[in-house]
Amino acid sequence: MKPLKIFNKIPAPFYKLVFAFVFLLGMLGIIRLFSFSGKVDSDDDQYQKYFKDHYRIYSVNVPHDLNFAGDPVPLQDFEVRERIDREFLVNTYWQSQTILLAKRSNRWLPIISGILRKNNIPDDFKYLAVVESGFTHNVSSKGAAGFWQFIPSTAEAFGLTINEEIDERYHPEKSTEAACKFFKQAYKELGNWTLVAASFNLGINGIQRQIARQNVKSYYDLLLNEETGRYVFRVLAMKEILSKPQDYGFVLRKKDLYSPLPGKFTKVDSTISNLTQFAEQHGTNYKMLKYYNPWLRTDKLTNPDKKVYNIKIPHESVMNYKELLKEVETLNPEQPIQDTILPK
Repeated sequence: MKPLKIFNKIPAPFYKLVFAFVFLLGMLGIIRLFSFSGKVDSDDDQYQKYFKDHYRIYSVNVPHDLNFAGDPVPLQDFEVRERIDREFLVNTYWQSQTILLAKRSNRWLPIISGILRKNNIPDDFKYLAVVESGFTHNVSSKGAAGFWQFIPSTAEAFGLTINEEIDERYHPEKSTEAACKFFKQAYKELGNWTLVAASFNLGINGIQRQIARQNVKSYYDLLLNEETGRYVFRVLAMKEILSKPQDYGFVLRKKDLYSPLPGKFTKVDSTISNLTQFAEQHGTNYKMLKYYNPWLRTDKLTNPDKKVYNIKIPHESVMNYKELLKEVETLNPEQPIQDTILPK
């Protein structure tokens, strides 16, 4: 009874004030509850306006003149133009992949270009290796491997050795020599370099069958499977983008590129029973020996036929990034590098 007496002493206006305060808080909560969705809509509207004002994705211009090994691309054909447009879009906006290809190209394309030149093969064929493998040693579902993605039967037909210990599809120089043999044979039978490039994907006989079946002579007039139908267009897009990267928004300094791998060759005509020990004897380790010579597929080289193999040994400097970087001249970061990715 005493608390009631205490509360009875509180003036009536105070109760009214408390009640008004509680009522106001409740109303504010209700208003906030019902106005929340409207605030979200308002935020979304502002966000969408900012997005539209600032975000841009541009189409890519198809160059006015394109050719493969001197064979003009018929860009007046709308269907051809749309196919090449697709490849320019895909390879321009797959930025991470194209940047990696540009970096790797600085290391490998000069080597491939030199072998093509020695064999009188048009320089544009170096871009087939870019499209085939991206300069990785992945194995396809059909068992194709190496930079040129030879299947075993084709590799052996063009002079590459494949056994338990050696797979020369992974040998950059030897596999490129084998590719040149293929290109020469294909040109004798097809008489057109663009068809030769397509035949590297579909096979010489496959291209000949489609030419006879469809009664046309140009790659661009053939209806082919999805992969071969895109193949030359992908090559054309990579040729254009890698030779003129700044035209497609790619900013690369020389020091961003992967340098050639400095080393020396050691001739071996006998058995190497332990490649780890062999590497140590030559001032390197097993990992780097296999990185330089991916065609060595196990930890030994039996070599029963006493064949002569050239095994590349890394320079000691390659273990140090700063020393390796000296292999690439440093450019002004603002200077474009059109001729540094693909030296002529």
